[in-house]
Amino acid sequence: MFPPRLTELAAVVLNEAKSKGLRIATAESCTGGLIAGLLTEIPGSSDVVERGFVTYSNEAKADLLGIPMALIQANGAVSEPVARAMAEGAVRHSLAQLAVSVTGIAGPGGGTADKPVGLVHTAVALEGGPTLHEEHRFGDIGRGMVRLKTVEAALRLLLKLL
Repeated sequence: MFPPRLTELAAVVLNEAKSKGLRIATAESCTGGLIAGLLTEIPGSSDVVERGFVTYSNEAKADLLGIPMALIQANGAVSEPVARAMAEGAVRHSLAQLAVSVTGIAGPGGGTADKPVGLVHTAVALEGGPTLHEEHRFGDIGRGMVRLKTVEAALRLLLKLL
């Protein structure tokens, strides 16, 4: 279902998290659950994957992750502050100690001059620890490719924190 390089990367993430005794939650917008889907493709993932939130709408981000609507309205859903709040909210609203979040514009529409198609914000939060953030500008490379590149970027950011 997923390219082998992504499956291999997901296995490395799961092994690292398991070796540290950490459970993972995902908070996904533009990927619609692909990160959780990829992680759970790996046998033994139930030892590490705690839950996944698909928070495609702003209301879902507020309801499920506890993100203040004022933060979303002030910065837009596709922003560093919202990505950070999503990851931190996923830790708070789960039994996981580690969470990854993604929010972006996969296209083909929805982009603006300031926030073009292919703009994605990823964040990783560790309970009692740091929250890391990265901004990616993949360009207008097609919806499917933006989503797959986002999944890869999220896994690499998880590894960076691990």
